[in-house]
Amino acid sequence: MMKKLIIKLWVVTALFFMAINIQANNDSTQKKVFSFNIKEMIAPPVWHLTKKAIEEAEEQNYDLIVIHMNTYGGTLDDADSIRTKILNSKIPVYVFIDKNAASAGALISLACDSIYMAEGASIGAATVVNQEGKPMPDKYQSYMRSMMRATAEVNGRDPKIAQAMVDERIYIPGISDSGQVLTFTTSEAIKYDFCEGEVSSIEDVIEKSGIENYEITYQKISSTDKIIRFLISPMISGFLIMIIIGGIYFELQSPGIGFPIAASLVAALLYFAPLYLEGLANHWEILIFVIGLILLAVEIFAIPGFGVAGTLGALLMVTGLSLSMVENMGEGMFDYDFRLVIKSFIIVIIALTASTILSIWLSKKLFTSNTFGNLSLAKTLNPDEGFTSSDNDYKSMVGKNGFSKTDLRPSGKIIVDDNMYDATAITGYIDKGAEIEVVGYQTGQLIVKKK
Repeated sequence: MMKKLIIKLWVVTALFFMAINIQANNDSTQKKVFSFNIKEMIAPPVWHLTKKAIEEAEEQNYDLIVIHMNTYGGTLDDADSIRTKILNSKIPVYVFIDKNAASAGALISLACDSIYMAEGASIGAATVVNQEGKPMPDKYQSYMRSMMRATAEVNGRDPKIAQAMVDERIYIPGISDSGQVLTFTTSEAIKYDFCEGEVSSIEDVIEKSGIENYEITYQKISSTDKIIRFLISPMISGFLIMIIIGGIYFELQSPGIGFPIAASLVAALLYFAPLYLEGLANHWEILIFVIGLILLAVEIFAIPGFGVAGTLGALLMVTGLSLSMVENMGEGMFDYDFRLVIKSFIIVIIALTASTILSIWLSKKLFTSNTFGNLSLAKTLNPDEGFTSSDNDYKSMVGKNGFSKTDLRPSGKIIVDDNMYDATAITGYIDKGAEIEVVGYQTGQLIVKKK
């Protein structure tokens, strides 16, 4: 009797420890899944979050990454960067297409190890178009076709079908024979091995892939990330460049540390800081912008005119602003994707041109119209109230000679008949101490030229 009791106790104890061991094994094999969203137009902010998400998942040793996608596409450059990041990921990346994976979204989806789609979703329509929605020239389509083919091949998908999503001329009997760019529904994508299955949620994706014991961590977007995403968008970057250039222009019109230069400095900080934090702007790129700014200041305040220093300064500023927007792809100083470099240069040049035109227009509005009357004296000085005009004095100055008391850039002080007057150079800059001739007068200032 005692022996049977001991055997029963031994069996119960063994079963107890086996259960504990099984539970421990289950806990130890729990899969860590990281999920983030691509639910907007593909642009630098989306590239910023994708890069951060994959790097965070790799640093914390997650077992799987799942992208929750619903996008109509976006910029090709940013889509290519995201595609490359996914292809180089050390962790398997799955995508759940909730509704749409069009254009750039299709390219990103093809880079993922597995594609899952919701009922009523679609993937395809990857023709490269311009801002007006019209197809770009064939050289752009050719590049997109090659990327779609190469990406499909990496993950064992039919490259010809991927190419048909870009080019309506691709003929595939029974699949793409309508003369239109190919777009798959969920059932069609499953039929032709472009989708692993139909699902309704991220959890379905994980369970369909054969994982039963898992824990999902969703990407959290901090306030800092939101600010960075906002500031690095091309539109905001271009606007900040306009403020930088506009502030410098207005400061040159009225020398002295004031609001324009303060606005320019704040805009420069808002431009470079997020790019630096994001790892796009390097120290030397910011440094050449600063050197360019110094050279421009030297040209203006120390070497009147616009020569080598001013030209070099302007070029360095444009270069610093442009390269700071582009990620260095390798260990070398100039390991850039030059397609992105050209794109950033175009953004900077457009912003610089727009800023210059707007600044000239605004300066005329500020000082020659009554729209901004508070910036100038509005009261009429009536002679009946005892006021007199100095027009005759200014008229008598025309034709006289003198010398510049200060540098005229273009405004400054001159001496004529031992009296000091405000004056403006009719063209260019006039050095301090140079001989001048009065050629006219306007709004209380003499107009002079260098003799």
